[in-house]
Amino acid sequence: MDAEPPRLASDVAAPVDPGPHIVPTAFTPTRERPVRLRARPLRDGIRVPDHQHAWAQVAYTPRGVIQIAVADAAWIVPPSRAIWIPPNVVHSLQVNEPSYLRTLYVHPDVVPAGLTHCRVVEVSPLLRELIAAIDVPESTLEAPREHLLGGLILDELRRASPLPLEVPLPRDKRLLTLCNAMLADPARAWTLDQWARHAGASPRTIGRLFRQELNMSFVQWRQQVVLAQAIPLASKGYPLARIARELGYRSQSAFSAMFKRTFGRTPSEFFAAVPDATSAETSARTDD
Repeated sequence: MDAEPPRLASDVAAPVDPGPHIVPTAFTPTRERPVRLRARPLRDGIRVPDHQHAWAQVAYTPRGVIQIAVADAAWIVPPSRAIWIPPNVVHSLQVNEPSYLRTLYVHPDVVPAGLTHCRVVEVSPLLRELIAAIDVPESTLEAPREHLLGGLILDELRRASPLPLEVPLPRDKRLLTLCNAMLADPARAWTLDQWARHAGASPRTIGRLFRQELNMSFVQWRQQVVLAQAIPLASKGYPLARIARELGYRSQSAFSAMFKRTFGRTPSEFFAAVPDATSAETSARTDD
């Protein structure tokens, strides 16, 4: 029997772990050491409730899938991609499968210009190696080297290509009801008229709310949901035919064509494993 399509954290009960967002003092960024790294394995199902930090963060998983949510949007972050979170943004974390999480904490004084909103970005080979180079025992990482590596990391993040993985969420209760229902069952091939009746509003009203609140059409928003929901399935190695079927596509080729139009790559190319031996080597010495 096929598994249910994955859901966003707001639709799935998960154990709450209030600890991971309490950053030990040793990892707090300062003006003298503006970019610090904390690495740790996290088990499947962990949910960290809403919290915020005075500094920016970069969450990067060389293996595993995480989800970050803010008040009006959510991102499911594939392996070997990273999400940028600006200072003082209230957010939550959901771990969708066993993950090795590297979190960079960035002092507000050194945040690159333009990085004012959350975004998922590509992790270039250089950025991957820079993050791995800073993920070493503190006794072997001299402050000047950490400072130089941190500066290069920030420059690569500034240049990194953003990925269209955001699923915006509305404030209007009628539209939010509809969006949550679609998130819970992305394979349901209802028309806008059918979804509007489900939400208790006219199709014209729902179409207008999508444009006003989310700045996109119903069709565009549903495509974002499909892309986000495909990530956990693909990262588990499910065949593309199964992913397409579970997300409501009649054929693998139709799903692949939509995916390539969005990302410029086929699903197989996008989810190709990126070697990262350091995550296995360091997991034994990082805190849980």
